[in-house]
Amino acid sequence: MQQPELYELLNSIGLPLAYGEFKSTPELPAPDPPFLIYQFAYAGDLMADNRNYLEISNFQVELYTNIKDLVAERLVQDALIAAELPYSKTEASLETESMYQIIYEIQLIGG
Repeated sequence: MQQPELYELLNSIGLPLAYGEFKSTPELPAPDPPFLIYQFAYAGDLMADNRNYLEISNFQVELYTNIKDLVAERLVQDALIAAELPYSKTEASLETESMYQIIYEIQLIGG
């Protein structure tokens, strides 16, 4: 899977989605939670024979909610599982924003 397919997968969940952040304007304000943000985090390419042998891109998929939302979490997790994308999951309470942040870290092999 590559980044365009990851976008399509996340978009199919049905929550508002942006790469990096929502650009809020008076005409188009940022959505209310729950919403998804995804972005490239770092490369973990496999090296061999003095070159990048296999591209491994690590992405973060971030779910933001106002409350602990197990239904929204299950939507994201079911989509990742259906696409056979193993993930690790962490959670943070963003007190200044009054939101929860669930971070799913995934690897895309080959892009």
